[in-house]
Formats: sequence, C-alpha cells, structure tokens
Amino acid sequence: MSRKVLGVVAVVLLTARHGLGQESITAARDLYTSAAYEDALAILNIERVVSNSPSYRPSDDLSPRVRNAFSEVRRRVLPTIIQQKYMQAKGAYDRKEFAAAAAGFGQVLESMNDPDAVAAANQPPLSDLRTLAIGFKDLATTAAAPPPPPPPVAAPPVVEPPPAPKPPRIFTSNDAEVTPPIVIHQELPAFPGQVVIPRQGMIEIVIDEAGAVESVMMRISVSSAYDQLALAAARNWRYRPATLSGVPVKYRKAVQVTIKPVGPPR
Repeated sequence: MSRKVLGVVAVVLLTARHGLGQESITAARDLYTSAAYEDALAILNIERVVSNSPSYRPSDDLSPRVRNAFSEVRRRVLPTIIQQKYMQAKGAYDRKEFAAAAAGFGQVLESMNDPDAVAAANQPPLSDLRTLAIGFKDLATTAAAPPPPPPPVAAPPVVEPPPAPKPPRIFTSNDAEVTPPIVIHQELPAFPGQVVIPRQGMIEIVIDEAGAVESVMMRISVSSAYDQLALAAARNWRYRPATLSGVPVKYRKAVQVTIKPVGPPR
C-alpha cells in the first residue's frame, strides 16, 4: 500500500474517532479502495476533526492538497476554539478551581502560538484575550499553589529561675564577731514533785532577729514530764537579739537546766 493510501487511511480513522457518521466512513473507505483518493478526502469532515483535535496537523505523507485543506480549516476555526477555551478557563477560575483554570489559560496561550492562529491572535479580539489570559493564568497559578508553611515558632527564651534565697545564717558562741543576745525573760518552771537528787538537762533555742524564740529542742532530757513544761516555757522567752556590726542576726543558744533538791523548811 502506498504512502498516499496510508495517509488517507489515517485521516479516515481519525475522523471516525471524532464522530463522523458510519455511512461517510464506509463511503470513504470504498472510495480509497477503488483508488479514488480525492473523492475519499472530500467525504472526510476536516472541520470536525479540527474542532475535536485543534492541535492535530496532518503528516507529511498526505498530499499538499490535503495539508492545505487542513491549514485553511484550522485558520478559520482556531479563533473560535481559542475563545471557547478561554471562556471555559474563566469559568473554572470563577468557581475557584484554580488548578484547572491555570491549565486552561495555558492551553489558550499555547493555541495562540499555533502557526495557523498567529495572524488572528495578533489582532482583536484574540490579542485582548491574550492579555487577559496571561493575567488570569498568573493569578490562578498563585492561588492554586499551596500556602507557604508558617514560619517556625521561636522557642521561648529559657528563663532560669532565680536562685532560692539562702536561709539566714544562724550564729553561735563560736562566732566571736557576733554580740550574743541579752536575756530579757528566761525563766524555767518548777519541777513537779519532790527532787531527791540533782537533775540536769539542756535546752537549745534559736533566737530570731527580733529577740523571740524561733525554735526549741531538748538536747539533754531532765524527765519526760518536766521536758514538756520546760519547752513550753522556753517558747515564751524574750531577748535582746544578737548583732553583727550592729545588725540583728539569728543566734543559736544552749541553756543549762539544773534541778536541785529543796531542803526541809526551817
């Protein structure tokens, strides 16, 4: 089969795919079978082919007459097809289908660069549509792009907690630079019951900066009953506070407790 026949077959089959009636296809096949190629081409609906596939161009295997026919039809119908594609893309843009709109406006601009459409595209109304298509394509492309990721959230600065205040130092008799507290009131309760033999104990107290007793502890016990009485009394003792360079300070003091037998009355 010659190249010319093959070209006719290709056009016939392409036309069949784009909806040409079966009677026309059969007639065209009968004609090219009998070598009536020009008549077969006359049956083909070239305009329908171009309308359904605007980018289709016949191969060089076809005769110049066929190729010229296609070019003539394309020059005539492409401006209408371009305007239709523009309206479809604009509709997608209005529906906020931005990805489809960007693709549609791209097809419009690509079709305007077709050699058979260049002449029409360089004058109104297509020249005006080109300007609009470029603008809408840029807008649709921007709108279709995913939003930029949010900037990273800066971690809050690490704020070191202020150091815990050191508890006030408690001075003792070992601190020679400290003036010891002076007794204002320091009395022990009487021992309950009879004292047969002497008893000794020791109470440790902490005197605060105001001269009050802050804490008490029985370091050496006298007796369980007397210890409770002595500790209760010690909480009420009062002093002129110890000082360091004239400033009141805390002071730990040991108080000796001595219980002596009481002789018979004379």
